[in-house]
Amino acid sequence: MAMLEHGGRLRAAAQHYGIALDQWIDLSTGISPWPYPIPEIPTTAWHRLPEPDDELNAVAADYYGNTQLLATSGSQPAIQALPHLFESTRIAIVGPTYNEHIAAWEFSDHEILITSTLTAALESAAPIVLLCNPNNPTATHHQPEELLAAAHQLSQRQGWLIVDEAYGDPYPELSVTNLAGSSCAPNLITLRSLGKFFGLAGARVGFAFGATSLLNRLADKLGPWTISGPSRFVAQKALTDTVWQANQVAYIRDAGIRLKQLIARTVAPETSVKSTGLFSTLHTRHAEALFEHLAVHGILVRLFREASLIRIGIAADHEWKRLENVLQTWHNTIQQRAT
Repeated sequence: MAMLEHGGRLRAAAQHYGIALDQWIDLSTGISPWPYPIPEIPTTAWHRLPEPDDELNAVAADYYGNTQLLATSGSQPAIQALPHLFESTRIAIVGPTYNEHIAAWEFSDHEILITSTLTAALESAAPIVLLCNPNNPTATHHQPEELLAAAHQLSQRQGWLIVDEAYGDPYPELSVTNLAGSSCAPNLITLRSLGKFFGLAGARVGFAFGATSLLNRLADKLGPWTISGPSRFVAQKALTDTVWQANQVAYIRDAGIRLKQLIARTVAPETSVKSTGLFSTLHTRHAEALFEHLAVHGILVRLFREASLIRIGIAADHEWKRLENVLQTWHNTIQQRAT
């Protein structure tokens, strides 16, 4: 499977635009600018093989509200392995969305149908429906009752609903992870990760939730020691630090509102801006020009050319003023062109 384009390719941008690496603000990934503070890692975590019977599963079950889980090396291994657990069939994917999902199902010889809404996906009669909630990159949110109704409808035809909640932590009230694989939604599979909300993308820690039989098959597919000892240690600390988590939710929600308002004021007064907290998204006919404007000022965001869409992550406190000034410059330029 070919490597797909993702955010965070800062070195390539630095070389292309001739701006030193340390002069950039990287808002292209949707990763929180306030990462969980890494505690001192014991030598044993490096020296010994990872122990699957440590406390990671227990603390993750407590944080996510579901004991039916499998720890994975981030979401990516689960994304790539899940299609192999199903016989070749048709899958409806609500898009545009995270491109690794589409690539993984295509690579496994499934028939792919891209729909613009969950309703259209269900009406397609595909036995498997996949979406991200909130969606990356459109920032579309689905309510839990809508997702549970979809899972129930799919169960009537022995189908499955897969929900990627990589950006779900700032708004836990929208999550359905606590019900994945339960008697309420036995055909629901969800994916979670410590990369975005906890800012621990480099640790590569994630979880799949769902029916025990399916998780056992997924575990067999992924093999042993999927997460390193140091990552397991840090993940346990992060998942049990409830004070830090509450503060992080508040920071991200506030920053998300602030960013959404800034974009609406300077870039998109004529269109709506959607937010996940961790990033804001807008459709604009000036998408490529806006991307270039930000890039030449050393600010990297994500451009989705085919959708004329820009995704901008929240900035750290010390980066905010510079982002505001660059977007205001864009606004002034557009206003001058209009006159």
